Amino acid sequence: MEQIDTLKNIVLIAVTGFIAYHGITYRDENGDTDIGHLLFGCIALVFCLRFFFVDVLKVFG
Repeated sequence: MEQIDTLKNIVLIAVTGFIAYHGITYRDENGDTDIGHLLFGCIALVFCLRFFFVDVLKVFG
């Protein structure tokens, strides 16, 4: 059961990390950033860090 939790945490960190990276680094064809991508990228980064610190490292909880 612990192996399934570890795999689940790795998948969640990878998916939210990818979404955060894409959202924060996204540029349109003119090279401008989009506020929607930045907003959801930052939200995804918060969730990624939450999964990492709370579920993996068990620092806060």
